[in-house]
Amino acid sequence: MKTRNEKDFPEVTAALGWRYHHLGIPTGTPVPGERFISDLGIWVAGFDTSPFGIEWMRFAPDCAVHPLVRTVPHLAFVVDDLEKELSGREVICDISSPCNGIRVAMIVDNGAPIELMEFDRADGC
Repeated sequence: MKTRNEKDFPEVTAALGWRYHHLGIPTGTPVPGERFISDLGIWVAGFDTSPFGIEWMRFAPDCAVHPLVRTVPHLAFVVDDLEKELSGREVICDISSPCNGIRVAMIVDNGAPIELMEFDRADGC
């Protein structure tokens, strides 16, 4: 494994072309403006107003989301080919579609969850 200097960008952005999308932060406290995503059993808030893509996530008690995602903040990246980018990685949440035009999956790297997102350029949330 190649070590990275402080001024170097992460390999996934520098070499693989992944694009930052958001930072998901778990919370147990209701957040103003949150909306419920019934298919996932989570409330989300902040993404639509944060200039940095910060999204607060609160989970219903019966939510089936992986425990790591429920307890550790995650970074989300947009990729062009979800299956290709999942290959050889530790997948903790299989591919799903939270809304039309988007497919997502979660991997784990160095103990942290990472969300990979693929958008259909002709559609979207």
